[in-house]
Amino acid sequence: MPMLSRPEEDKLIRAARSGDGSAIESLIRAHQEPLYAFMLRMSGRPETAEDITQEAFVRVLKNLDRFDPRFRFSTWVFTIAKRLHMNAVQKHKPVYDNETVDARQGSDASPGGVSAREETMSNVRGTLDQAMNTLSPLQKEIVLLFHQQSWPIMEIAAYLDMPEGTVKSHLFRARRRMKEFIEEDATRNQSVVEVWQS
Repeated sequence: MPMLSRPEEDKLIRAARSGDGSAIESLIRAHQEPLYAFMLRMSGRPETAEDITQEAFVRVLKNLDRFDPRFRFSTWVFTIAKRLHMNAVQKHKPVYDNETVDARQGSDASPGGVSAREETMSNVRGTLDQAMNTLSPLQKEIVLLFHQQSWPIMEIAAYLDMPEGTVKSHLFRARRRMKEFIEEDATRNQSVVEVWQS
C-alpha cells in the first residue's frame, strides 16, 4: 500500500477515532509492513518483530484518542514500537537470523537454483547486516529510518527529540563506520563493489 498523504492520514485517524472499522484497517495496512521491516532489522528476530508490531497496533488502537495530530501517525506508531523493542531487548540479546531477514527483502530462488546476481545480492545483504551490527543502537536506528523507511531528517529529529544537525552527524558517522568496516576486508569490499559496478 502506498504511503498516505498527511490529509489522507488525518481523515483516516478521525474516522478511526469514531469507530470506523475500515479506517482502522487502512491505517494498520499502511503502516504494518514498514513497521515490521524496521523492527526485523532492529531486533534481528522475526518472532520479536512480529510480536512488537502486533502489540504496537494493539496499543495504538487503545490510545487513538491520545494521538497528537501535530505529529505524523507513523512517528507515533514507531515510538510505541521502539519502547516495546527496548523492553524486548532487556529480555534477550538480539541475534540475527540472516536467512529470514534476507527472505523478507524479497530474495527469490529460481527453480534451477540461485542465479549469480541473486547470490551477489545475498552476499551484499550479509555484508551490510554485519556493517550495521558495528553501529551503536542509535546510529543503527537513524540509518534504518533514513535509508529503509525514507524518513526525512526533520521527521527523524522530531521522532528522536534531537536537533537535525545531531541526526545528520550520527548519520554521517554511521555511514563512515559502515564504509570502514566493509573496506577492512577485501572479500566484503569486493562483494559491494560488484553490485555498484553491475
